[in-house]
Amino acid sequence: MIVRERPGLFRLFTIVRGSVIPRIFPQVLVVFALSALVIWAHRASPNLVPTVSSAPFALLGIAISIFLGFRNHACYDRWWEARKDWGQLVFTCRDFARQTLILETSAGEPGREARKHLLGLAIAFAHALVRHLRPDVDPSKVTSWLPQNLATAFTASRNPPDFILREIGGTLARLRGDETFTDIQFSMLDATVGRMSAILAASERILNTPVPFGYTLLLHRTAYIFCFLLPFGFADSLGWATPFVTALVAYTFFGLDALGDELEEPFGVLPNALPIGALAEVIEINLREALGETDLPALPRPKDYLLM
Repeated sequence: MIVRERPGLFRLFTIVRGSVIPRIFPQVLVVFALSALVIWAHRASPNLVPTVSSAPFALLGIAISIFLGFRNHACYDRWWEARKDWGQLVFTCRDFARQTLILETSAGEPGREARKHLLGLAIAFAHALVRHLRPDVDPSKVTSWLPQNLATAFTASRNPPDFILREIGGTLARLRGDETFTDIQFSMLDATVGRMSAILAASERILNTPVPFGYTLLLHRTAYIFCFLLPFGFADSLGWATPFVTALVAYTFFGLDALGDELEEPFGVLPNALPIGALAEVIEINLREALGETDLPALPRPKDYLLM
């Protein structure tokens, strides 16, 4: 995710990082070159390369704008829902750290060890969820928080984050069986684990349910056809200014489309994706501090305005 102050007027037109210009520059260049070719051909041979009325382009442009608006709204909803889910995960893990304090007061040293084990699993869950959503993440961030016997089973699991939640649930059940805490306290802790499971399910839903492909395909086709035909409608009225106007229109349409693609995948690795890796590190730091550790790393900071 791009994290930076609002730029000034000059910087507004020169910023590249975080914009979609690198992704859409080839398309815009093709539209510019095609427009220039149409203008040259029309002036060289008006009968061979005629122009058409510009009125239909106004209506088609309005329709495409509406389609783009709906699609980008749907994509932003996915991005914002994912951000709310991960914000809820940060809160839930902190809540879990606070709730497990009952182990230290009710069971002494064994309780402190059990709490350390549980919070280590919660940290592992946060990193495992990142890796579940971004498979290229280093697995050692997860396995370093797991006992050796669990690390092997974790690697073999088809749903590693859910495996860790099952282990947390199993640990709580064993502690309840040993009467380390009461039924009410167990229910409270189990409900917190249930909220973690709900966040996992919500993240999987977003990951595995993209915007319907047919809708995206229709929008892509219409935008390309519109930009390729646009110079035929303005060759007479704009002349050699047509390539610049069509390039600006292409930048707007293709740029909004590309931005929608990035927002559609909030867990991706493009600049406008969510910083779920940084959020998992925040959870780790918070829970380690809850365990009494003082030698903690600094909170994640953006590098070159990018926080992932």
